[in-house]
Amino acid sequence: MIDNTTVDRIFAAANIVEVVGDFVTLKKKGVNYQACCPFHNEKTPSFVVSPTKGLFKCFGCGKGGNAVTFIMEHEGISYPDALKWVAKKYGIEVQERELTPEDQKKNDDRESMMIVSSYAADYFKQILHNDEEGLAVGMSYFRERGFTDQTIEKFHLGFCPTKGDAFTKTALKEGYQEQYLIDTGLSIKRENGTWYDRFTGRVLFPIHSVSGRIVAFGGRTLRTDKKTAKYVNSPESEIYHKSHTLYGLYQSKKAISQEDCCILVEGYTDVISMHQSGVENVVASSGTSLTEGQIKLIARFSKNVTVIYDGDSAGIKASLRGIDMILREGLNVRVVLLPEGEDPDSFARSHSASELKEYIAENEQDFISFKAKLLMQEATGDPIKRAALITDIVDSISIIPEAITRSVYIKECAMLMRIDEDVLVEEVRRKRRDNTFSKEEKEFFQRREQYEKAVSPVFFPESSPENQKGIGGAQNELERELITYLLRYGCKEKEFDIEGEKYTETVAKMIIEDLENDNIEFVNPTFNRIFQEYKKTYSENPVCGEEEFPMNRFTNFPDAEVCNMVVDILLTQDKMKISRFWSKHDLYINNEEDGLGIAIPKALNLYKSIVVKQMLEELRRKQLELSDLAEGLELALQQNKLNEILKKLSQKYSRMI
Repeated sequence: MIDNTTVDRIFAAANIVEVVGDFVTLKKKGVNYQACCPFHNEKTPSFVVSPTKGLFKCFGCGKGGNAVTFIMEHEGISYPDALKWVAKKYGIEVQERELTPEDQKKNDDRESMMIVSSYAADYFKQILHNDEEGLAVGMSYFRERGFTDQTIEKFHLGFCPTKGDAFTKTALKEGYQEQYLIDTGLSIKRENGTWYDRFTGRVLFPIHSVSGRIVAFGGRTLRTDKKTAKYVNSPESEIYHKSHTLYGLYQSKKAISQEDCCILVEGYTDVISMHQSGVENVVASSGTSLTEGQIKLIARFSKNVTVIYDGDSAGIKASLRGIDMILREGLNVRVVLLPEGEDPDSFARSHSASELKEYIAENEQDFISFKAKLLMQEATGDPIKRAALITDIVDSISIIPEAITRSVYIKECAMLMRIDEDVLVEEVRRKRRDNTFSKEEKEFFQRREQYEKAVSPVFFPESSPENQKGIGGAQNELERELITYLLRYGCKEKEFDIEGEKYTETVAKMIIEDLENDNIEFVNPTFNRIFQEYKKTYSENPVCGEEEFPMNRFTNFPDAEVCNMVVDILLTQDKMKISRFWSKHDLYINNEEDGLGIAIPKALNLYKSIVVKQMLEELRRKQLELSDLAEGLELALQQNKLNEILKKLSQKYSRMI
């Protein structure tokens, strides 16, 4: 048994483009990658890899999944063996053993900490919007920053009351255990047994994992007392590792893939202001030095990084080492200096998206040239400093894994520093030969160089037929419809029209409660497993509004059939195809999401009608086999009840139509 912490590390490290790219020649097409499918013979590519979602999908044979399930399918090995294959690729040690009660408790504790963090975010958000102090202090600060309601909602911003233990007391009263309040760092227990909220009197910036779950918080004080730390962050915990987290990545990952560039800034408000201005491919290291884990997170979505520095930033030279780390991971780095006195927050608030993008495009420069110019200013007229400068530049160039990129930088720097190119070539070669890279780093360089080999262009058709293999019959089609609504829109609040009466509810609650009230479960075992897992996760954390369901619960699911079905639904196309069965019943939806309020009640009603009809058929079959009169009468009574239910459902459906 591989423990959950190791499994999480494997999935966090796995770059699906790299994993699939070891077996398939991929060609970038928009935000995705495409190729001919490795699982069946085809001349026109219908195999798509989505780096944003971390999934692959073939629109020809229907296979789909994540990096681990790809290895399972391609190599014909088990789930644990596929995990070990990916772990080996990324240098992650796997120690298999039976899951002890302590291990199980650790896994349960992690989930409990996630739930507490989600509750805390909801609490801080409620205080910000509805509490007198929250509005007067917290909301006023965000308004001064120019944040709109939409932005505040998008980043789940909040406020913790100044009364020192208000949050903790409320959480304990609601039934949350003090162990998890302490473990997450939300609450601090003094020696005398009293409580203290870590973020008391601070505005809150929730920190999300890549999949969207809240793992930590950053809190900013609004006091002017110099003895009070301006920012306080959640401590390291089982669910939060600062070196493997980037603020804003959850909200930015789609834009990073679309733009094929990640903009790196320093603070929370830098990210938020740039998002609000219309530039969304931006993340922050949250004031900490850039780490290898953070760089690998960026590399999952783009190879291009643009670092924005304040116009009067004094820490540029101190951060150069972090950028060298980005180069070592094979990413392309460019640097932008803002006008003096500006930071990304203030500059974004005073400029439109087009102005901001134009400034970045006109002022960004490659990192090696930037570093050379920066250091040359100090080396003017000093041969010793000049020699040190050349050595420093050689260090940066030598760690770049791609030979062509190294060659280009050598040529540019030779011209810039007025030094013989051959000298630089030899120094870089010597540096690479003498550097004592770790085994993992050497393997990484080899993988990168293999991956960067030129690939021939491929053609991908504009549309491909959706694979429906294994799905047939009215009930299966409707079960797929309902599962699709859950996966795509479960956390969205919609206004539902039930026989002329309207009310607002989340899609997930509408579907789950309606089926539970009639004690109905899906017949298709794969759909039923998805439904039960969704229901379990939703009951633990009933997210709604603009939040997203933690879809990695399915895309990382051990059952390959569940994973494949979820991927099929999520990646088949942006708009759901209305099934043939719907059109037979004169049910047409022009706009999928806008029509949910009407479509879902109709789908549920029609689905229940089919279930009742099947029950009636089963009763009729039993009646034909019975010889006992008493049992026959009992079945007849059941049949009458079901006929009444069916009649009501039919009348209800007719009114809907």
